[in-house]
Amino acid sequence: MHPGFFSWWKSRYAGGGCGSANACGPGHGHHGHGHHGHGSGEHEQAAGAEGEGPFSGFGGGGPFGVRRPLRFMAHKLGLRDDQVEGLAALLDELKTERAQADVDYRRSIGAFAEALAGSTYDAKRAAEAADARVKSTDRVQKAVLKTLEKTHALLDDEQRKKLGYLLRTGVLTI
Repeated sequence: MHPGFFSWWKSRYAGGGCGSANACGPGHGHHGHGHHGHGSGEHEQAAGAEGEGPFSGFGGGGPFGVRRPLRFMAHKLGLRDDQVEGLAALLDELKTERAQADVDYRRSIGAFAEALAGSTYDAKRAAEAADARVKSTDRVQKAVLKTLEKTHALLDDEQRKKLGYLLRTGVLTI
């Protein structure tokens, strides 16, 4: 097992409302059969079950956040420390923009529900919600393009070729 996994494991299962510090670890009262199930409790939420928005799977949707793709890219592309720092900042900005898009998506669902819930259909409210979704998606698209441009400037020629290959083959996605 990779040594970096242990810190994640401890933070995921240590304490967290299960009683003792190791209460939810493997083998707790179940002869090594793993977690003792809390239904839709705190551990599933701690794993980052975000919303259902169009961008909910990016970064914040798990216990690893933005570090996992960053570590993978640093390894595959052979990034220097300054490049890792720059790429971390870029990915963090993109993650923030996508998280805001998820919030906007959930708000639009609420606005659609309100437009339908009244005794008459509120077409204006529904149109405003749809426009807000389009604007939010446009902001994410611009953030992705900005991130790509800055990433291009950050990498050398060989790293750009490797990154292009990883994108083409589907190993990395944008």
